[in-house]
Amino acid sequence: MTSATQLPLHEQTYSLEHDRFVDLLSQTENLLIIQDLDGVCMGLVKDPLDRQIDTGYVIATQAFDSHFYVLTNGEHIGERGVNGIIERAFANAVVVREQGHYLPGLAAGGVQWQTRQGELAHPGVSVAELAFLEQVPDRIRQCLRQFAQTQHLPLDSTTLENCIQSSALANVASPTANLNTFHSALAGDHNTYLALQQTMQSLMDTLLTEAAEQGLGDAFFVHYAPNHGRDETGQEVIWLSQGEESGTTDFQFMLRGAIKEAGVLALLNRYYAQRTGTYPLGKDFNVRVAPHDHQALIQLVQDHFDPAAMPLMVGVGDTVTSKVMEVQGQRVAKRGGSDRNFLHLIQDIGRTLEVGNVVTYIDSSGGELKNRRPLTIEHRQGQPVVIAGPGDPADQADPLTLNVVFPGGYQEYCAAFQTAAANRRSR
Repeated sequence: MTSATQLPLHEQTYSLEHDRFVDLLSQTENLLIIQDLDGVCMGLVKDPLDRQIDTGYVIATQAFDSHFYVLTNGEHIGERGVNGIIERAFANAVVVREQGHYLPGLAAGGVQWQTRQGELAHPGVSVAELAFLEQVPDRIRQCLRQFAQTQHLPLDSTTLENCIQSSALANVASPTANLNTFHSALAGDHNTYLALQQTMQSLMDTLLTEAAEQGLGDAFFVHYAPNHGRDETGQEVIWLSQGEESGTTDFQFMLRGAIKEAGVLALLNRYYAQRTGTYPLGKDFNVRVAPHDHQALIQLVQDHFDPAAMPLMVGVGDTVTSKVMEVQGQRVAKRGGSDRNFLHLIQDIGRTLEVGNVVTYIDSSGGELKNRRPLTIEHRQGQPVVIAGPGDPADQADPLTLNVVFPGGYQEYCAAFQTAAANRRSR
């Protein structure tokens, strides 16, 4: 899509000027791209084992070597990790490792670091914590089987077992219950699916209690995806299903501190070290020692990072929600989505330090998951214009601005990204 205004991208909202986005990625030398994965460079599917990634996109990321990192709540490794997806795409794990095709960056919300060669680490994570996490997938499977028996689910044994195996994600650092296949299999049985959400929430609460009894009371938290933001205590608010909306489908039992916004600072710290030889926050800084508060994170940047070396950051995500609800007689906007906070931090770092950081949104509503609102587009004078974003139209005070959007989903974004990579290589 072509240019339509002279405003810089970071001052625009819902811009479709993809040509200028490509130029920004191609021509900016001091650039740091921080990008989510599912729904951004891969389609959203019900079963993570069905995910596929384009090898052309993977190769294109190398044009931004040391300027590109992923930041995801999924994981690099394991049966459903992105490494396996890449290895299957290239049909040769040895080639992937030797040619550095693994995606560098932070997974599991920020506690799983990986290089392009697949070298892995879990900064700040203890052996006891990993041992507790190891038994969570079995607990999820047990819970699902008990629920199926108690609720007398109308599923044959093969379908039920497929749903259970697809739902229990044995991630090393972020074991997850993913209810997408159950939502599909229950075929509109809203009450049963709602009961399943509540059952899984109860299991997560039980696991937190058991962890505390083992001396790990401050070790974990539960990430709901998508969600309705956080409550007054800082806990994420589950999105219970309404109508055809699935609401929260992912119940991730995660290490405390594994929040994407903290991952932004961990990546920025590494980026500075590559360029300047010095880690502004120290070599051992990791998300588990980072503050959780938005303003505290910005203050950390102001206090420790040289503004003269600050890169132009481009944040890329697909999960941003808001819903205006009636709470005690007051209309309240519940803002959430697993990408919201890291995109918001990138935006506000740019505004605070007067760097033109760009928030980029990929419309993943065309995927298999039905829990996100599509962008609304009108044609004016023959040109497409986005008139409404992924949030509630009644939410008129959202602090997050989506500068550049890709209504065509991950395919449209990946095409632009690959064009930018080719241009950057030819500079």
